[in-house]
Amino acid sequence: MADQTVHLKIKRQDGPDKPSYWQEFAVPYTPGMNILTCLDEISKNPTTIRGETVAPVAWESCCLEEVCGACSMRINGVPQQACSALVEKYKQPITLEPMAKFPIVRDLIIDRQTMFDNLMRVRAWVPIDGTYDLGPGPRQTAADQRWMYVLSRCMTCGCCLDVCPQVNPRSDFIGAAMINQVRLFNHHPTGRMHAKERLEALLGSGGIADCGNAQNCVQVCPKEIPLTQSISEMGRETVFYAVRRFLLKPDVEM
Repeated sequence: MADQTVHLKIKRQDGPDKPSYWQEFAVPYTPGMNILTCLDEISKNPTTIRGETVAPVAWESCCLEEVCGACSMRINGVPQQACSALVEKYKQPITLEPMAKFPIVRDLIIDRQTMFDNLMRVRAWVPIDGTYDLGPGPRQTAADQRWMYVLSRCMTCGCCLDVCPQVNPRSDFIGAAMINQVRLFNHHPTGRMHAKERLEALLGSGGIADCGNAQNCVQVCPKEIPLTQSISEMGRETVFYAVRRFLLKPDVEM
């Protein structure tokens, strides 16, 4: 970079009920630095480009290798992971904002609790009692392992929800990530024992019928998960399940 400083424009908010405001910072550039490196430099010397000493910017990170999803934020308007966002790829000033579809905790920190609540809602886990030896688990073919691994890479980062027009204050839509998790666990040899409950969740309020097929989710997924394919497949599965439930009630065999 010809300019040996990085110019950042950061949207800040001192608390959940406080007004937002913008502050600008300049930090020394080092080759290979990412956005989290810039935020760390600001924490060491929280001085704006106007020379004002301010409170350090609040931000969140954990794994630093695009696995945990904690550092999700909007970088130049696009939701992504700050740990893998290399500075030289962005036009300056680089704008940093919290993702807009989640409650603000402070500055760039958001509350993703709604995603974890929805994971509970769709029973996104493999049910194992754990109180006694169940013996070897069911076998999976190598082919199934390959495509299911791609789905399992979801880190609940929230990027897909942030760009989804159906996720808004007037909707309870659970989002592409949850639908993808239903597909993953309904195909697991042990997880499929609760397949009906997961499909019931998708048929409920805020479920798959609320998807508007904007396909923004698949464009921003940092793990390149085929979210639209998962939505399509689960849409088909819920239709088949609903028809069988209507014809065979009260008992529906999957």
